[in-house]
Amino acid sequence: MLSRRAFTKQAAVLAACSPFLATSSLLHAAEAASVPIFTQQYPWGTFYRRSNRDAGDLNALLAEVKSCGLVGYEPIAGSPQQMKAIADAAKQHDLKVESLYVNSTLHDPGQAAASIQSVLDIAATAKEACGTRIIVTNPSPIQWGGSQNKSDKQLRTQANALDLLGAQLRKQGQQLAYHNHDIELREGARELHHMLASTDPDNVKFCLDAHWIFRGCGNSEVAVFDVVRLYKDRIVELHLRQSHDGIWDEAFGSGDIDYDQLAEMLLDLETPPLLVLEQAVEGKTPNTAGAVEAHTIGREYAQKTFAKLIAP
Repeated sequence: MLSRRAFTKQAAVLAACSPFLATSSLLHAAEAASVPIFTQQYPWGTFYRRSNRDAGDLNALLAEVKSCGLVGYEPIAGSPQQMKAIADAAKQHDLKVESLYVNSTLHDPGQAAASIQSVLDIAATAKEACGTRIIVTNPSPIQWGGSQNKSDKQLRTQANALDLLGAQLRKQGQQLAYHNHDIELREGARELHHMLASTDPDNVKFCLDAHWIFRGCGNSEVAVFDVVRLYKDRIVELHLRQSHDGIWDEAFGSGDIDYDQLAEMLLDLETPPLLVLEQAVEGKTPNTAGAVEAHTIGREYAQKTFAKLIAP
């Protein structure tokens, strides 16, 4: 694949030779480009729970993932053994596992070292088993769903541990991508900004989950685009979710966040980010489609929206 910058240069050269070629064949080819879309494990669990289905049959789940036209799967793994089982199942369904989501506890000095080693062990297994290159982590809050905010001391401890984890992953030939939920946007987004402002950009990249930025800042699209402007060069992956009036949609599409504008903002990245659907459902989400239908619709919309990032 060519970067957008390289593609634009080639298009300009051909335009000089043949305007018809540039405006017809090239543009058509760009629009028809095969844009690889992945999916995250989490949304499938939300759809299955809504339908009272068992999400424990990994082979059945991955068969449905494959049927949507998705090329890969981003699992949530808690051990090397679990990661190996996921890798074996993904191979059976011809699904890539280019990224992996792992939990970590890094703000507590008593837990950080063991947590780092756990992530490294899982990541090494994933790299050996299926060539996983991006390791996504959202450092755990003091309490999931709780109101406690980390102290400055805890944030410094967490940032140092995150940077160390990223450096160790680089030695394994992998990239660490920091991820956030809404809790990190409290108190002026101090946790989000400290994780990115005080770590080495070579060690800590960014998995942009635009909707958690949006929700964490009071349903603000302005906040999403400001974060993109600040940390664009560190974005290696996008988690894609959409809503209407702040409520998660069933399928990724148009809505509260202008993803066409977000794609435009990323055009000058040398390497397009990995595109991962994370269109989950929640209590007030409309109930009109199952997991396969919703993910197929979302995959098609994501390919259309982000085709401009990837040239054939």
